[in-house]
Amino acid sequence: MLGFLSKKRKIATVTNDHRIYAQLATLIKLQFQAKGFSFLPGQPVNSILTGRHSSKLRGRGLNFEELRHYRAGDDIRTMDWKVTNRTKKPHVRVFTEERERNVVLLVDQRVSMFFGSEEKMKSVAAAEAAALIAWRVLASGDRVGAVVINDQSIVHIPPERSKSNVIKILSKIVEFNQQLKVGRSSHNKRLQEAIDTAARTLSHDALLILISDGSGWNQQTTDRIRRISQHNDIISLKIFDPAEEQLPDIDHLVVSDGKLQVEVTGNPAKLRENFQQQYDNNLGLIRTELKKYGVPLIPIDTIRPVQEQLIKALGGIRR
Repeated sequence: MLGFLSKKRKIATVTNDHRIYAQLATLIKLQFQAKGFSFLPGQPVNSILTGRHSSKLRGRGLNFEELRHYRAGDDIRTMDWKVTNRTKKPHVRVFTEERERNVVLLVDQRVSMFFGSEEKMKSVAAAEAAALIAWRVLASGDRVGAVVINDQSIVHIPPERSKSNVIKILSKIVEFNQQLKVGRSSHNKRLQEAIDTAARTLSHDALLILISDGSGWNQQTTDRIRRISQHNDIISLKIFDPAEEQLPDIDHLVVSDGKLQVEVTGNPAKLRENFQQQYDNNLGLIRTELKKYGVPLIPIDTIRPVQEQLIKALGGIRR
């Protein structure tokens, strides 16, 4: 009986460890740290969302308001030439900016995200990034929704401009996060299916933010990104752990999936070189494919505070 209680207590302690599992209370409190970055147009010059290799954010869409006579100072690009030719008088089309924009977060909580070598799990870093972005989007006056995935399910939460909807999103992320366990197999095709789900719900001029480690990325993923990017903005947050970039410089290496352990033998230096090359190839593929369609890639590691990394990537603005 004592052993059973001890095991239950140990499990509870691990579940409450915010480095291993995301906590809803922590994600809600992040609303007070969601400052210093923005996803609105007019980014600072040192933001990753500006520059010749990154697409300019479209911003909110435009609604047609009226057709009226040309007035001094009107932008000639708004001229309606068909009406002008028919009436022999210059006319312009008047548009107003939509008051709200749909922003959809695709949040990956598959088992491939359940890894961390030092500070926190990738799955926790993804949850924190999603929370910070959701709170920031809401504060900017836009609607926020989400597609949250694990290896078994895909859940779509439609965009709304409300605190209750953000909490609904965070609750689902935490639910999926706390179901993660070592030893489970990862569903690589789930990423493509989740992007399909997001694509079906996106209107023109929406913003899709991918928050994932990119596990299972292939040509089909790129094709989906290409189609969405034709009418919407996309930003990708690549969640990674430093141990995925480079194996530790040790001679004796034991690898485990949480159930079995395998001792890796052979030439350690060659093994590290091959490991590094494979990681670089995978990251290079994702970076190259995203760059083709003007999709910015923001790397987020599991070591530094996520808010700090978002501020640095987006130019350290204060809005």
